[in-house]
Amino acid sequence: MPTDPDDGPRADQNVSRVRRLRESLPPRALLITSALVAVAVVSPLGWLVVRALDVPTPRAVSLLTSASTASVFTTSVALVAVVTLGSVLLGVPLAVATARTDLPFARFWTVALALPLVVPSYLGAFAYVAAFGPNGTLADLLAPLGVTELPSIYGFEGAALVLTLYVYPYVFLGTRAALLTLDASLVEAARTLGDSPLAAFRRVTLPRILPGITAGALLVALYALSDFGTPAIMHVDVFTRVIYVEYTYSRDTAALLSVQLLLVTAVILLLESRVSGASASGYASGQVRSASRLELGWLTVPVLLACAAVVALTLLVPLGVFTRWLVTADAAVAYGDAFSWTYAWNSVYAAALTAGVAVLAALPVGYLSGRYGSSRLARLFDRLTYVGYAVPGIVVALALVYVGVRYVRGVYQTLPLLVFAYVVRFLPQAVGATRSSVVQVDRRLVEAARTLGDSSLAAFRRVTLPHILPGVSAGAALVFLTTMKELPATLLLQPANFRTLVTYIWTARESGFYGRIAVPALVLLAVSALSMTIILTRERQT
Repeated sequence: MPTDPDDGPRADQNVSRVRRLRESLPPRALLITSALVAVAVVSPLGWLVVRALDVPTPRAVSLLTSASTASVFTTSVALVAVVTLGSVLLGVPLAVATARTDLPFARFWTVALALPLVVPSYLGAFAYVAAFGPNGTLADLLAPLGVTELPSIYGFEGAALVLTLYVYPYVFLGTRAALLTLDASLVEAARTLGDSPLAAFRRVTLPRILPGITAGALLVALYALSDFGTPAIMHVDVFTRVIYVEYTYSRDTAALLSVQLLLVTAVILLLESRVSGASASGYASGQVRSASRLELGWLTVPVLLACAAVVALTLLVPLGVFTRWLVTADAAVAYGDAFSWTYAWNSVYAAALTAGVAVLAALPVGYLSGRYGSSRLARLFDRLTYVGYAVPGIVVALALVYVGVRYVRGVYQTLPLLVFAYVVRFLPQAVGATRSSVVQVDRRLVEAARTLGDSSLAAFRRVTLPHILPGVSAGAALVFLTTMKELPATLLLQPANFRTLVTYIWTARESGFYGRIAVPALVLLAVSALSMTIILTRERQT
């Protein structure tokens, strides 16, 4: 029987098509591993909901509708709104000044204005209480002049001020990145048509940088909602502070408030997605052409003074306060429990463990979403890992307390449970770095390795892993540095006799020995500053 000469090539094409189809589908083992990681990250929230459902319905309704709960809700939402608005009003003009004007030493001001992001807000609150409190440095300086009373730094206004000063860089950096990618020809066209600089900004620039502003504002809102240290120091009853207090006295109330806090977080994420969806077209511009710098003219000196004032309020105040404490704290340190470098080692040890576990957990999820991004399951598992990052740390910690006390005996107040809480919170940093690195790997190299007979695992080990290792290392470093600063999860879950820098700082604060905070605070600031170095290094490399 004669054979069709086209059968051979056609058969080869079919085989190649089938092989490409198989390679485009995620391996089953990779899907299962990523699913396990995603479920592990989300599981604490499920346990928290189970705990809240254990509360009898009449008691739950009574607690959730009480006047105190309404007050906590109102104060928390108001703080988030004020801090977010303040950060936008501060961050956007500073971003425009450094990215679009002829501001002298723009590079220096960019770095200096971004550095407050590495200062934990609770350290900023410590510094502001010490500098501007009733018995603070400013009061001592003004006393000889007859000034006997200053406006109180405590309360809602003080918390809003401190949080705004230390989280506005989220908006600053997001807006600045959007400005640097904006096509300048659009702005120049508006100016040519007779628009003033302000009108051109309002009609052309603002709609196109709105996604960057929104992304930064979302991070600000989530931070303000989840922050525990600053409201506690400033004596403001918001969700996080009340949950921490109720954890000792009424865990039913703590669980219900945690669920309510989760709902508020979900609403913020929903609002952000709506705004981002409506403004997504702001990124659509053709070939980007850099803009000519706007001349500040007579505004140069006022803008320079404004930048210097922000840097002084955010960096010089805490550095000055902690240095003063370091120099003057002598006799106070002699009483009670003095600082030990063991606490710093414990912080480093726990953070290093967390970074290692986070990298191992992030590799399958990041590789899956980067290599098989068109898969719905890949996108789902990637998104689920971000749940812990959006959820306040005190909620994650409280959920794990319930698990450790009621369901899994023997893990409460152990290092593995503490590390797990850290991983749930900061895994997205490692996943994001891994995913972005995987996307940049040339797939032809992997296909060449497979053609030469390597299995999927062997090709990953020989080709992909060496290429993504720098990004994975950067993600691990960010997890390490963020873990060093985490406060509420550490306070609730730290093992017995395992004190860290942040728990020592908090204990010294509660005991009133502020002089002891100097050394661990300066150590934390030095370590935290490395995160900005990593970010800037990666920015120069990309």
